[in-house]
Order: sequence, then C-alpha cells, then structure tokens
Amino acid sequence: MPRYLSLVKVDESAAPAEGPSPELMQRMGELIEEMTKAGVMLDTAGLTPYAQGARVDWDGEKASVTDGPFTESKEVIGGYALMQCKDRAEAIEWTKRFLQIHGEPWRITCEVREIAEG
Repeated sequence: MPRYLSLVKVDESAAPAEGPSPELMQRMGELIEEMTKAGVMLDTAGLTPYAQGARVDWDGEKASVTDGPFTESKEVIGGYALMQCKDRAEAIEWTKRFLQIHGEPWRITCEVREIAEG
C-alpha cells in the first residue's frame, strides 16, 4: 500500500498563543489511536516553533546555515503525519478528519503527498 505524508501548515497568527488546549490534545489522541488501530498511522509528531529551527541552504558550491527565527511567514510547518492508505482519497479523508477536530480559532492547511517509492 502506498504511503502518504501530510504536512501540517499552521497560520501562527491565528493559533492560540498557549498552543493546543487539553481538549484538542485529547481529540487528537483519540483520532491518532483510531488511525493506529486501523493500520493507517505510521508516525506523527508536532514540531518545535520555527524560531527554534535552522535552515540549511545549498548554493551549488557550499552549504550555509541560518538559525531561526526567520523572516515572518504566515504559515509554518507545525507537524506531520506519515500514513499508509489504500489510495490518495483515503489519505485525504483521514487528513480532513484531523483538520476538523481543531475548530476555532485554528487556521490549518495540510499538504498530502504520496511518498515516491523505489
């Protein structure tokens, strides 16, 4: 079965400063448990704030490293889910369920992409 990566992009300007509520974390935990039992979820995690990250650029000759915080960006990658699904439609349905549990005031986009094998 194909694997899919769902990149979670968060609009930090709309996200609560305190982060996800305990209720949201509970709903996420329940959905992750359901996905794991269904054999869909292979791995998932949230990421530390982008200000704590580093960017590594290659200019064709050398690599350079820039520590965060970076130039203001409305959307940042806040996490990921690695899923094994029968097809793209199933991966999208699980991703929609993940988005729906967030509610207000969250503004989230997930980019779902099949992992190229071999």
